[in-house]
Amino acid sequence: MNEKLFIKLQHLVPQHKLSRFIGNIANSQNTWIKNTFISWFIKRYHVDMSLAAEENPRAYQCFNDFFTRALKPGIRPLSREPHAIVCPADGAISQIGKISKGRIFQAKGQDYTAHELLGGDDALAQEFADGDFATIYLAPSDYHRVHMPYGGKLRSTIMVPGDLFSVNTVTANNVPRLFARNERAVTIFDTDIGPMAVVLVGAMIVAGIETVWDGQMAPIVEREIQTSLYPFQNITLEKGSEMGRFKLGSTVIVLFAKNKIKWEPQFVASSSTRVGVKLADKC
Repeated sequence: MNEKLFIKLQHLVPQHKLSRFIGNIANSQNTWIKNTFISWFIKRYHVDMSLAAEENPRAYQCFNDFFTRALKPGIRPLSREPHAIVCPADGAISQIGKISKGRIFQAKGQDYTAHELLGGDDALAQEFADGDFATIYLAPSDYHRVHMPYGGKLRSTIMVPGDLFSVNTVTANNVPRLFARNERAVTIFDTDIGPMAVVLVGAMIVAGIETVWDGQMAPIVEREIQTSLYPFQNITLEKGSEMGRFKLGSTVIVLFAKNKIKWEPQFVASSSTRVGVKLADKC
């Protein structure tokens, strides 16, 4: 399928209805449905089940349980450097760099604003003015739990309704403001180096987004932005601990404030990432 046709179909299909339909199948505990779907997926994407805490594909109650499977202990060791910021997900760097004049680079000729990404909150966007960002794409074959890049206390979660375009390279290159248009969960943490945003972006046929503190948060039923604050709950997560997961693949975007971190030079667009590997250092 050529790129123009692929993008056109993205606009024409009923994105939310299709995603919810696939989500229902992925959550089915019917033995034939879940085993058939899981077997096809392992073969299609060459999934290495030897890494999984549960190696037997038939032991999972549904496809979603298989897709968000835990890894064996020690498979993703955490960087021992005390000042390291670590990769939050297995995947590949889509883009990485500076937030320039409030804008985040998406692809050649494409960008979007931090203001849009964070749900239209002027004060919040200002906290990340001239800061740093990293966008990490999780392919279908990747491990789909998201971990903390750095330790922090949860301040707020902002659920932003939106579209459900695919988030692969083709759409990133051709759909304007892609990551600021798609449905997403924006999580804001306060750390000893200032604010940190971890944004979990939904996509076509993503059946759900979960966090460890609120459970499943997407698909979003409400069509207005919903903000939850946690001033008295003291939800503090350590670096490397699980913070969320995707039911089918998508993208994680991490933001830091100005002059707080310095990206490791080997990480550029298309670099592979692994949970726990040093991604940046404190300034």
